[in-house]
Amino acid sequence: MFKQLLAALACVGLMGSAVAGAMPEKVTIVYVKAPFNLQNMVMKQKGLLEKAFAKDGVRVEWKSINSGAQQAQAMAAGSVDVSAVMNTASLLMANGSGNPIRVATGVSHPADTFAIVGKPGAKLSIKDLKGKKVAGPRGTVLHQLLVAALVKNGMKASDVEFLSMDPAAAMSAVTSGRVDAALLAASLIIKSEKAGCRVITTARDLVNVNLVMTTSEKFAKAYPEALEKIVRVERETLAWIRSHWDEAVAIGAKEHGISLEDASRLAKWSNYYDTVSAADVKSLRDDQAFLLENGLMRAPVDVDKLVLPIAKRK
Repeated sequence: MFKQLLAALACVGLMGSAVAGAMPEKVTIVYVKAPFNLQNMVMKQKGLLEKAFAKDGVRVEWKSINSGAQQAQAMAAGSVDVSAVMNTASLLMANGSGNPIRVATGVSHPADTFAIVGKPGAKLSIKDLKGKKVAGPRGTVLHQLLVAALVKNGMKASDVEFLSMDPAAAMSAVTSGRVDAALLAASLIIKSEKAGCRVITTARDLVNVNLVMTTSEKFAKAYPEALEKIVRVERETLAWIRSHWDEAVAIGAKEHGISLEDASRLAKWSNYYDTVSAADVKSLRDDQAFLLENGLMRAPVDVDKLVLPIAKRK
């Protein structure tokens, strides 16, 4: 079933062709299946990177780290080379703190898969959250969404009691009523709705949600050929997904433990893409201005330098 994809990879020289320049002994890449990253799920489940690097003798190691902030910390520590999916809020905050992380290619624009969800039995608006407990991952696009929603309603971050926790813990907290609202994504939104929760707002019209593949500046400079190979596999995987949609969605459904119907819903929300545009760079500038204005980012950075040339070309 994957012969077409593997053949396509072979045609672009990814299945063991000689590669000029140094190759690392190992590539450590973050695996992130949320919100609904089909490229990442297909790539990992079918061992496409492992096949691409086989004749180079390069080992591929996957690490599961869902938080963009924690991914950035792992890159700073040198324990991760590439993140298959990082939100641009985490990217900007990391660079603003002196952690040089670069965009290697685009992944998705999934505004509808990020939301603020209220506890069961409550019909809450954003204004109703004043003085209430809101749980979610700090330093991420979900955190940015909360602040943006508050600001739009004439409030500020300090108007809510923010409890930092990962999305799965946040869902547990909101469905049990231990917090008033939670910052959730993708299948967690669907599962919370089935538990009686209500979506207060999604990220649409509030945050320019952009998920990208990132790498440490150190890895990009030391192993450009290896990074180019990873990006090419990512893009060929997306091309395969588009021509084998139902099969790809079934892989995502299994990984998330949800129905095919719910998986199809999330996939359609995701707006997958693979080449960073001028509009994406402008959105990065706009996001930086917002993060700085609201105290979520320490210092401004040159946004243009964050996007590697390979991210902008087909």
